[in-house]
Amino acid sequence: MSRRVVRQSKFRHVFGQPLKADQSYEDIRVSRVTWDSSFCAVNPKFLAIIVESGGGGAFLVVPLSKTGRVDKNYPLVAGHTGPVLDIDWCPHNDNIIASGSEDCTAMVWQIPDSTPLRPIMEPVVTLEGHSKRVGIITWHPTARNILLTAGSDNLIIIWNVGTGEHLITIDNHPDLIYNVSWNRNGSLFCTTCKDKKVRVIDPRKQEIVQERAHEGSRPMRGLFLQNGKIFTTGFSRMSERQLALWDPVNFDEPIALQEMDTSNGVLLPFYDPDTNIVYLCGKGDSSIRYFEITDEPPYVHYLSTFSSKEPQRGMGFMPKRGLDVSKCEIARLYKLHERKCEPITMTVPRKSDLFQDDLYPDTAGPEPALEAQDWLEGKNADPLLVSLRDGYVPLKNRELKVVKKNILDSRPAPRRSMSTCDGNFHQVTLEKLLEEIHSLKVTVQSQEKRICDLENKLSKFTNGTA
Repeated sequence: MSRRVVRQSKFRHVFGQPLKADQSYEDIRVSRVTWDSSFCAVNPKFLAIIVESGGGGAFLVVPLSKTGRVDKNYPLVAGHTGPVLDIDWCPHNDNIIASGSEDCTAMVWQIPDSTPLRPIMEPVVTLEGHSKRVGIITWHPTARNILLTAGSDNLIIIWNVGTGEHLITIDNHPDLIYNVSWNRNGSLFCTTCKDKKVRVIDPRKQEIVQERAHEGSRPMRGLFLQNGKIFTTGFSRMSERQLALWDPVNFDEPIALQEMDTSNGVLLPFYDPDTNIVYLCGKGDSSIRYFEITDEPPYVHYLSTFSSKEPQRGMGFMPKRGLDVSKCEIARLYKLHERKCEPITMTVPRKSDLFQDDLYPDTAGPEPALEAQDWLEGKNADPLLVSLRDGYVPLKNRELKVVKKNILDSRPAPRRSMSTCDGNFHQVTLEKLLEEIHSLKVTVQSQEKRICDLENKLSKFTNGTA
């Protein structure tokens, strides 16, 4: 009699567990807008949730430490004139978040470390270029200040938020775009579209590298994995939910294809590149399924399911930098209920309290690997990695400086005759300029020292040590 061999994996026993009630975020009016985004974004400092709001669109941003009941008068981020559809934290600055809205604009916001006293109404920069609602927002994984937006006008626009200008417009989609996912170094991205096709696009060449039709007509999602393969969730012709793994080199047939169930909810996939685990959260479901992606057949291995009683309205996924490595936590999801947000931890059971190197390889850090201009000129770079051995401490608030380009600056200067008088005048002006620059530098240095002292005093007050 043959015995079944159990596949060896350190993630076989991963289990999900909701945090205690006092560590949830209560009394939040989660948005009811009919749009298939996650409605939630989280990073090591803040939790952001799209909420119901009168007179326009708004979302709530609270520090992770502010658990419990959220005051109904808590200041919102409320600059859009239409409902907010998608939000995404910048991977290189934990205080910067972008939002897309039905008002056809995308906005970039600077969130202060301290609780604001009034609603945040003024974005750092407003990006106007779409003619219909902006439903997808995603930051470039390695280049500073590069933001991608996709709208119901079937356009994808790539922006440099540091200058407020749009760099690239891609109009290769004949119908509504469901989602966009960058690859590891940001040289390509994949899209899923209402025309039932999955596309791999080179944004700088503005051309489709690969294209493949998907069976079902219902909304689908696609993710670029670390090894360059593409993971998709969608529906079969019989409206059964399914997941598939594709190799962009040979896009004819999927490497793996699994039927799941006949539920109606769109599956939102979240991917952890360090562990190669995909978490599937269906809108309206009350469960989270998770799968491990490997190089051996059948390639997509079912691990387990976290189940609860309440259906989920949306979901947020914490970057690896925000996890508690002392508890062997490999993922944390933020489940949106109708009136609250509940954190769910995914843990690998280990007896040792020591740092587990195999669970926590070096992960993507908060520093960009490229500047926007370098990426635009064709350079690629993988994310800069950091170790989690001693835990991760979020950086202080770094201001996003937007320097809008003026077309008048590029005009040639008027020609002048170079007389002796002009030369003397130029020399005197140059000396004055150098003196003024020197005095301004001294002023700035003194002000920076003053700001640092005030920040230290503020941190003492907030920590209760003053």
